[in-house]
Amino acid sequence: MHIRDYDDTVAFLGEWGPFQRIVFFLLSMSIIPNGFTGLSIVFIGDTPSHHCRIPVNINISAEWRNNAIPLEVENGMRRQSKCSRYKLDVIKRFSDDGYVPGVDVNVTEIQQEGCADGWEYDRETYVSTIASEWDLVCSDSWKVPFTSSVFFLGVLTGSFVSGQLSDRFGRKVVLFVTMGVQTLFTFIQVFSTSWLTFCALFFVVGIGQISNYVAAFVLGTEILSNSIRIIFSTLGVCVFFAIGYIMLPLVAFFIRDWRMLLLALTLPGFFYIPLWWYIPESPRWLLSQGRVEEAEAILREAARRNGVTPPEVIFQPIQVENKPRKAHHHNICDLVRSGNIRCITTTLSFVWMTLSIGYFALSLNIANLHGNSYLNCFFSAAIEVPAYVLAWLMCRYCPRRLCLFSTLSLGGVVLLLTQVIPKNLSSVSITLEMLGKFGVTAAFAIVYPFTAELYPTVLRNTAVGSCSMASRMGSITAPFFVYLGRYNKSLPYVLMGGLTVFSGLLSLLLPESHGMPLPDTIDHMQKIQGCKKRTTSYSLTHGAAEEENASETL
Repeated sequence: MHIRDYDDTVAFLGEWGPFQRIVFFLLSMSIIPNGFTGLSIVFIGDTPSHHCRIPVNINISAEWRNNAIPLEVENGMRRQSKCSRYKLDVIKRFSDDGYVPGVDVNVTEIQQEGCADGWEYDRETYVSTIASEWDLVCSDSWKVPFTSSVFFLGVLTGSFVSGQLSDRFGRKVVLFVTMGVQTLFTFIQVFSTSWLTFCALFFVVGIGQISNYVAAFVLGTEILSNSIRIIFSTLGVCVFFAIGYIMLPLVAFFIRDWRMLLLALTLPGFFYIPLWWYIPESPRWLLSQGRVEEAEAILREAARRNGVTPPEVIFQPIQVENKPRKAHHHNICDLVRSGNIRCITTTLSFVWMTLSIGYFALSLNIANLHGNSYLNCFFSAAIEVPAYVLAWLMCRYCPRRLCLFSTLSLGGVVLLLTQVIPKNLSSVSITLEMLGKFGVTAAFAIVYPFTAELYPTVLRNTAVGSCSMASRMGSITAPFFVYLGRYNKSLPYVLMGGLTVFSGLLSLLLPESHGMPLPDTIDHMQKIQGCKKRTTSYSLTHGAAEEENASETL
C-alpha cells in the first residue's frame, strides 16, 4: 500500500513547525556518538614509540645497557630499532670482562635477536593503548589495522541486516535497538581481557553503529518535507557526526588511558533513552505497511504540536492505492531484479565503496602525519563542517550528478598531487591531505541524500543500507591502505586518488534526482540515462492523474 502525493497531503503541517524542529534536532543528536565511536581507534589503537625491553635483573653496565638496542634509519633519521636488540648473553659476557662498547667492542658486529622479554613503550603521549597493552607490534603489528577491519566487518553486517529489518519492523524500533547495542557493547569493551575479546565486542559495536545511523537518516528523510530534507541529510546528521568526531581528540587529550577513554565515550549513549517518547515512527513507512490509522494518528499529533488544524480525513480513499491484501515485503533481491535498478545499484555501490576507502583511510592515517596527532585529528574533524556546508549548498542549487562528480574529482586530484610535494614541505602535504578529506567528506554527504532520492519508499532503507554495506567493503580495506604506507608512502595516495577520480566519472551515469519527488514504488524510479541531460521531469502527481484518466476511460 502506498500514498499518492504524500508531500501535498501533509502540507497542512507546514515546513518548519515545532514538530519538524524536534524531529530534526533529536535525530541529528542521536548521531553524535557515531562520530567518536567509529574513529576512537585512532587513539585507542595508536602504537606508541617502543623498543625491546632490557630486563632490569640482567647484570650489565650502564654503557652496555644504553647500547643494547641497534640504531636504524627511519624516514631519514637514526632511531632505536623497534623489533630487535643485540644478543644479551654476548653483551653480558663483554660487560663482565670490562670491555667498553664502541671502544673495545664494535657493537654493530654483535648478532641481533628479537624482543624476547617484551617491549618498553613511550608513555609521554599515552598511558596505554591496546597496542601497548597487548603488544600489537613488530610481527603482530598487522593486528592494529585488522582491529579496525573487524569493526568495519560489523558495520558491513549491520548494513546488510538493519536495512531489511527497518523496512520490515519500522525505522524507530531499529534506531533505538541498535543505539542500545552500540552503547552497551562499547561499555563492555572497557573490561576486555584480551585482544580477541576486544575484537569480538568491536564487531558487535560496528553492527549497532551503522544501523542506528542509517535508521535515523532514513527516518528523518521520510518525515521531513523536501526543503528541510536536504538540510537534514547534509547539515543535520553530517554536522552532528562531525561534532562527535571533533569531541574525540578533545576528550582523548585529557584521557590518555584507552579503557577510561572508552568509558568516557560510552556514557553519552545512556542519555538517549528518553528520546523514544519524542521521536515518532515514519508515517510513510506505516502507510507502506497498510497501517493508515497509525500514520494519521502521528500526523494529528504533529498538527497539534504545530498549532494547526488537520483535515477530518487526512488520507482520502482514492489517494491510498491498495496492493494485494497480503502485504508484499521487499528485500535486497529487489535491488538487482531489473536492468535499470541493477545498473543504479552497481554504480552507487562502487561510488560508496570508493568514498569509504578514501574517508576512513584519511581519518585513520592521522597518527602517521607530522605534528601533534591530537591537533591533526581535530583539524581532520573540523574540516568536515565546511565540507557539509558546501554539500548542503550544492544539493540545494545544483544537479546531484554535478555535485557528486565535482567533489569526488576534487578529493581524488588533490590526493594524487600530494605525491609531488617535496618531503621537507610537510605542512603543504598535510594541507593537501586535509583538502582531499574535504572533497571526500562533501561527496559522502551528497551521496546519502542522492541515494535516498533515487530509491522508492518500499526499498529506501534497504537500498541505503545495502549501499552502505558495499561501502564497508571499502572501509574494511581502508586500514590496510594506511598500512601499505609503511612500505611505500606514495602507494596509498595513488590508489585512493585514482579510485576517487574514476568513481567521480562513473557518477555521471546516474539519473538526476534534483527537484524530483520521492518515489514510493519501484515503478516510480527514474531510468538510468548516462550522461544525457534530462529533458522531462517525472511527477508523481502527473503519473497519478494519468492513471486516474486511464481508469475513467476504461
